[in-house]
Amino acid sequence: MLDETDIKLLKILQKNSKFTVKELAQQVNLSASPVFERVKKLEQDGFIKNYIAVLDSEKLNKGFIVFCNVKLKQHDKNIGNQFVNDILSIDEVVECYNISGDFDFLLKVQVQDMKHYQDFVFNKLGSLESIGSTHSSFVMSEIKNSYGITI
Repeated sequence: MLDETDIKLLKILQKNSKFTVKELAQQVNLSASPVFERVKKLEQDGFIKNYIAVLDSEKLNKGFIVFCNVKLKQHDKNIGNQFVNDILSIDEVVECYNISGDFDFLLKVQVQDMKHYQDFVFNKLGSLESIGSTHSSFVMSEIKNSYGITI
C-alpha cells in the first residue's frame, strides 16, 4: 500500500528522475536513508519500471508520427501471438496496444517522413502474414505528451 510520501516520490521522479536521493529527501522532508529505501522498494514492487531519457524525435529525424490501426486476418491465438512477436522486433513501432472495436491493434510508428513510412508499410508491415487490413492516421502536431500517469 502506497502512503502519501510514496505517492509524492513517484510524482517527483515521474517529472524528473535525475534528482539525487538527497534532493528527493529535501522535497519530501525526510532524511536520505529512508528515501533511498522507499525508492528501492518502489522499484522492487514494480511501481517504478525503468528510468529513461525522453529524446527529441525531431532532432533525431524521426518526427513523422503515424497511428496505424491493424485488423488481423483471423482471431486465432497463433495468429495473434505471431503478430505480437513480429511487432516486438520492428524498431519503427514505438508503442503497440491490443484494442477493442473495429481494429485489433493500435501501433504508434515513428519514422523520418512519408517516404519512409511507405517503405515501412510495404516492406515491414506488408511482410506480416497475420495482418488483414490497416488504417493510418498521420499526426499533424503533438498537443500534449506528459509521459506520465496521473496519481
